[in-house]
Amino acid sequence: MSKGKERTIFLADCESFYASVEKADHPGFKDKPVAVAGDPALRSGIILAACPVAKKYGVSTAERLGEALKKCPELVVMRPRMQHYIDISLMITKIYEEFTDQVEVFSIDEQFLDVTASLPLFGDPLTIAEAIQRKVLRQTGVRVRIGISSNKILAKIATDIWAKKNSSGVYTLHPSKLAETLWEQPVSKMFGVGSRMTAHFAKLGMYTVGDVAQTPLPQLKNKFRARFGKQSDIHAEVMWRTANGLDDSPVTPTTFDTAPKSIGHMMTLPRDYEESSEVNTILLELTEEVCRDCRRKGYMASIVTVSCMCSPFDAPTGFSRQMKMPDPTNHTRTVFEAVKQLFYKFWDTMPVRRAGVMLSQFVEDHTYQLTLFEDQIKARALEKVTDSIKDRYGNAAIVRASSMTTAGQAQTRALKIGGHYK
Repeated sequence: MSKGKERTIFLADCESFYASVEKADHPGFKDKPVAVAGDPALRSGIILAACPVAKKYGVSTAERLGEALKKCPELVVMRPRMQHYIDISLMITKIYEEFTDQVEVFSIDEQFLDVTASLPLFGDPLTIAEAIQRKVLRQTGVRVRIGISSNKILAKIATDIWAKKNSSGVYTLHPSKLAETLWEQPVSKMFGVGSRMTAHFAKLGMYTVGDVAQTPLPQLKNKFRARFGKQSDIHAEVMWRTANGLDDSPVTPTTFDTAPKSIGHMMTLPRDYEESSEVNTILLELTEEVCRDCRRKGYMASIVTVSCMCSPFDAPTGFSRQMKMPDPTNHTRTVFEAVKQLFYKFWDTMPVRRAGVMLSQFVEDHTYQLTLFEDQIKARALEKVTDSIKDRYGNAAIVRASSMTTAGQAQTRALKIGGHYK
């Protein structure tokens, strides 16, 4: 693509993704209000997704299930199936890749597409967008809304403000027409602006996106400094660039191929843990998960961080502390010894409600020379075998004896992805 040529970027968003997948899998629910929520059996948890029919009753994402059932007693509540949703998301990605190789995952239900080079092959942007909609709907039962513009931020805005609301599910936001489209919108509709930021803008006398866009950047920075302090220049510039639709970032298919800054897991416990033996069980389970993730991604870490929150509920105590290990490692036992050292140095012995383990400062494990002072080669070989068994048969295929006690959570966590059932 020649320098300076305007790009054509899509932001494709799956409508009520989890709920749409469930309705596609259960045709009998086609015209019924359907929601996916934390734990329907216990009538608890929050709404993760609600279909358009349910939304007409006022059911909304992130509200408590009990409140949703008051609004819509006939609501069909489904338990989440996260692995299935991930599989469908990957299937949709493959469909997008039939139209362009420039596809960047933004979330499980949103992806950016750069179709600039695809225009000569598949037609104008609207034609491509409609073809994508038809194919995704036919193969997965999920409706896709598509915002079209010249960069990622404008494509995202086009989707959120217009494509999600109109009947076609497609909207083109022309950069040359921002004054009569985007700038007339209330500032609350601007990407990255929530209720608190809306209130701050109101205090600054800014009520529309145009109010922000047309404020000279130096002046906006001065206003932000007066309200938020000296460190707010970057925030002011982000808001100003968003309002003006300025975004130079490319669609990057390899977003998730870059080394992560950290890898961690946190666990909220089903009850308070008071005994060291129970706490050790949880710390070991967390360490094992984190180290396995590191091995799967091919990294060894130098920094370990341990966090903890303790009861009582109304006045919790806790800490988050880190330390540098003598040598980069992803060996569970080695990291666990560091985790225990940190935890017991800072724990105030109050009952533990939540704990977390995180690794950072990575090196690639195939490029690092193993230390001569620890038999890591033998340990790595053993962990490679156990990892392969878990990959094939599931995380619960092999668990430590301590995880079989009442304190252990490994078997329960093996049934979940991201805190929700697979």
